[in-house]
Amino acid sequence: MHWVYYFGRVLIRIITFPFFWWVVKGKKNLPKKRPVIICCNHLNIGDPPVVASSIPLKAVFMAKEELWNNKWTRFWVENFGAFAVRRNTFDRVAFRQAEEWLGKGFSLIMFPEGERSRNLKLKQALPGAALIALRTGVPVLPVAITGTQYIRRLTWSFFHRPKITITIGKLFYPPHSNSGPTREQRNQFADEIMYKIAELLPPEYRGVYGGEKKSN
Repeated sequence: MHWVYYFGRVLIRIITFPFFWWVVKGKKNLPKKRPVIICCNHLNIGDPPVVASSIPLKAVFMAKEELWNNKWTRFWVENFGAFAVRRNTFDRVAFRQAEEWLGKGFSLIMFPEGERSRNLKLKQALPGAALIALRTGVPVLPVAITGTQYIRRLTWSFFHRPKITITIGKLFYPPHSNSGPTREQRNQFADEIMYKIAELLPPEYRGVYGGEKKSN
């Protein structure tokens, strides 16, 4: 991996220190050896590096392909551990890359909602993260993010130093199937992932996953 991959994680903590109080909860839930699919809610464009810098696992993440259109952003994003994905479609190349990284022992950071939540509340999950978990059998590590919405207000944050909280939940496994996952199984597991994330969030962040868990 490029030096940016390693140094960047330390640099982010240093840069953000004057602006935020950064707290990571649930470290005891981190796996010691095997790769996992780290699934998070999404509040800000800075969430991927914040999560990567909070969790001491070898990890890569999907990023929208538009970031590869600019040489400057491409250098930093790609070398920080990202690979491109085409949104709003089934990107076979990106899914294949995800499975290859998992096979190499790297964990995969994903945001099942597919985009940032403008009102901070959880939205209906897209099936990508669930599909990868079901196809590979790799366990899911739910992670909840709060506070990164203030990254866009750095002047205000410098004087108020709001708290960024990363809460790591308990690992859980996708259901086993002898055949490929059906659409129903995929959608059910996508919701299961989001409910696990919702349990780690304050009620005002839970959105469509704030009610009772849907029955299978």
